[in-house]
Amino acid sequence: METAPAGPELAAVSAPARVARPGEGISAEELVLASRNHALPLEALRDDVTPPGLHYVLTHYDIPPADDHRWRLSVGGLVRSRLSIGTAELRAMPATTVRVTLECAGNGRAGLDPRPVSQPWLDGGVGTADWTGVPLRDLLHRAGPAPEAVEAVFTGADHGVERGVEQDYRRSLPMAVALDPDRPVLVAHTMNGAPLPPQHGRPLRLVVPGWYGMASVKWLCGITLTDTAFAGYQQAVSYRYRQSADDPGEPVTLIAPRALLVPPGFPDFLSRTRVVRPGPVRLEGRAWSGRAPVTAVEVSTDGGTHWESAVVEPAGAHPWAWRRWHHPWTAVPGRHLLTVRATDADGNGQPSRAPWNRGGFGNNLPQAVEVVCAAGSGTSGVRPGDGAELP
Repeated sequence: METAPAGPELAAVSAPARVARPGEGISAEELVLASRNHALPLEALRDDVTPPGLHYVLTHYDIPPADDHRWRLSVGGLVRSRLSIGTAELRAMPATTVRVTLECAGNGRAGLDPRPVSQPWLDGGVGTADWTGVPLRDLLHRAGPAPEAVEAVFTGADHGVERGVEQDYRRSLPMAVALDPDRPVLVAHTMNGAPLPPQHGRPLRLVVPGWYGMASVKWLCGITLTDTAFAGYQQAVSYRYRQSADDPGEPVTLIAPRALLVPPGFPDFLSRTRVVRPGPVRLEGRAWSGRAPVTAVEVSTDGGTHWESAVVEPAGAHPWAWRRWHHPWTAVPGRHLLTVRATDADGNGQPSRAPWNRGGFGNNLPQAVEVVCAAGSGTSGVRPGDGAELP
């Protein structure tokens, strides 16, 4: 359970939130975070569904041990009948599969100036999976919510200390969202047809379509209905758009529009600069928004001076998943800066300047990919000295 602020011993190892000093590079603490968490390799944007090992991962604390046979999910608080459900019982209930794009709220944080010191995401804090589980509203209706319940609070089994507060990871949703028939929130037990991997919340997790990933609580072990707004750390302190330390800010909720480009050609190992040959190049990628369906994607091959409309494929049967787009480009020798941006049906788009906030959340500045077009025959074979004789 979430506790009072930690004592002086724990406070000494749990530093307050801060913004990097001018010229400060990535810290050792950020490198530790980056080694535990990982982004989607952008070439995996070619896949409609992301393999679990390529899907982005953000874990606040440790991955907790999970025994599928002993795990219980409790549903309590302001309900008519308290529930305690095992994973086998949940798997036996009628299930729904929903393809959902999840994006970390901090995606793009490393591109902000000054940089909030935390997990240093670039563009790859995203992934799309087929999630299977029991609709949350079915579980809540089974428990019988009291009329005065206003929020559902979700508790994960991961436990740690953050900014001086010892806590289980906990988040809440308004009851209107938890019960929304048009937003199929799931208590998921399956990812892409297989049991959840440990890093993705095994054996149970929440999946909230359209919301940033912090809402999709992993290692879910408790649901509590309350008649007051949840004031825990991850709700009232973290995951808020703040301009200063004393700004109460606005809560982070729905995913802002974003388009990403599959980096064309092939990369330099260290700089990741892309290399293409002269001639026709098919530019393609994915676009999504949690606020409204994506209706347009634009591409620039000159760093944003001129924009052209890309072809956006229909959402089809997966309204909560990213949509494929593509655009033809004729590459000519030289350096090019490719940029892409998306707009949704409510007119939400991607800004020309990064939307700075103290937590580094919701930065949906358009992606930019540097490409060098070089003439040459190239090769796809193994060159001498590349280790062809090695077993």
